[in-house]
Amino acid sequence: MSPAAEGGQLRRSNFRATWVKALKAAGLPAEVHFHDLRHTGNTLASNTGASTRELMTRMGHSTSRAALIYQHMTGDRDRAIADGLGAMIRQSREEDDDPT
Repeated sequence: MSPAAEGGQLRRSNFRATWVKALKAAGLPAEVHFHDLRHTGNTLASNTGASTRELMTRMGHSTSRAALIYQHMTGDRDRAIADGLGAMIRQSREEDDDPT
């Protein structure tokens, strides 16, 4: 268990008050849930190129099902994939055109 702000154990019974205080200190709306941090962190990790196995390890899961949830397709990632495929096609065509 993690220590609470006053040095005691952070438990379900005292977590809510600590969380609300942290939200206010960070200037975040009350609608932000603790689990949102986990989702955001794992989505950002996925966007850096973390593999399914790496996400599984970070989340403490033994199957890929949960990790796949965080591997959203983003516009930037979609562009990188398309560019990579285009480069492979161009290279293949250049090799086919090479008379040697």
